[in-house]
Amino acid sequence: MTKANSDLSIDEYFRERLMPVEGAIPHIPGIEMYGNSVPVGTVGGDLFEYINFEQRYDVDARIRQALKLSKEFLEPLPPGATPRNSVDDHVQWLRSRANYRSEMEVEYRYARSSEQVRVAEALRELYSTAGVLLVDAQGHGLIAAKIASTVHDTFHAFMLSDLDHHGTTTPELFENLNLRLAHSVTARNALGVSEENAREIATMLYGEVHPYGYFRFVNFGHPPPLVFSSEYRKFVELDKDRMVQFLPLGLQIASDHPDRKRYFSMRLRSRPANSSDVAEITLMSPGDILFLYTDGVYDGSDHEERQHLEAVMREHYEKSAREICNALLEHATKDDDHLRQIGEEDRIDDKTVFIIKRG
Repeated sequence: MTKANSDLSIDEYFRERLMPVEGAIPHIPGIEMYGNSVPVGTVGGDLFEYINFEQRYDVDARIRQALKLSKEFLEPLPPGATPRNSVDDHVQWLRSRANYRSEMEVEYRYARSSEQVRVAEALRELYSTAGVLLVDAQGHGLIAAKIASTVHDTFHAFMLSDLDHHGTTTPELFENLNLRLAHSVTARNALGVSEENAREIATMLYGEVHPYGYFRFVNFGHPPPLVFSSEYRKFVELDKDRMVQFLPLGLQIASDHPDRKRYFSMRLRSRPANSSDVAEITLMSPGDILFLYTDGVYDGSDHEERQHLEAVMREHYEKSAREICNALLEHATKDDDHLRQIGEEDRIDDKTVFIIKRG
């Protein structure tokens, strides 16, 4: 039985917050998924989460609300009535302008009404979509857990806004999240701390899984996904030119952001994220596996370690997503005892594996 929140230590509290329950695993046609995480201590800076849209949000109610607004936005406000919504409020402002024409109100109401129809259409897509969130905060232990928790909470706050206004996630969500992790110049100067000591750095990969293995994702400094082919029994090479990767969260701000001078940026990015920065991977055949991980498992560059992981995958690829995940984690933790024996515990890192397998 879970202890009451008042009885939890701070480590236990973050551990519970950062670990999803199996009941949240989404059920997508033709897809099996499973993730697990092993922190160095009681709690770590790795976070993974299933975004089960149907379970987390009342999609039916949101669709009804969008369709209701689409009709309401078209209805003129009776004279002297209080504005019912944001459209009425804007129309009142339009009427106060010297250049107001009645056609402006009609056109504006139609445009905003059609927006809500589009929101309803996008929301329907959530019935067959699952989100996957992986975060790896710099370091491990309580401070890293706090950073990961900040990313988690900010992500979900912006997700609510996106679903309300668009019915789906947008690149703007990730730009806002990136800014939330950026370091304020004003705060740095007021606190008198160095830029290096004040940074909260985390990598993040967020993707959405669609039926039968279509995966769209954005990547902020996270190791790139690997795809294991069940036919060829090896990792397949992906088109790296299409795998856009930004710097970790908070390190780089777009050059045209209005607040860019208020935050530190390693170098200004030429533009904000847009739909072209959303990478795509398709699991072509039944049994193909998408392997997501944090750098405690694999940093994405060690060729020898990639071969070892490929051998583990080759041995277990016909098993369930849970068994594949646990086998990879077991392999990744084998060297930890040796590192402890030789006094190099600081090289041990939190480990997370997330498996998406096409059925």
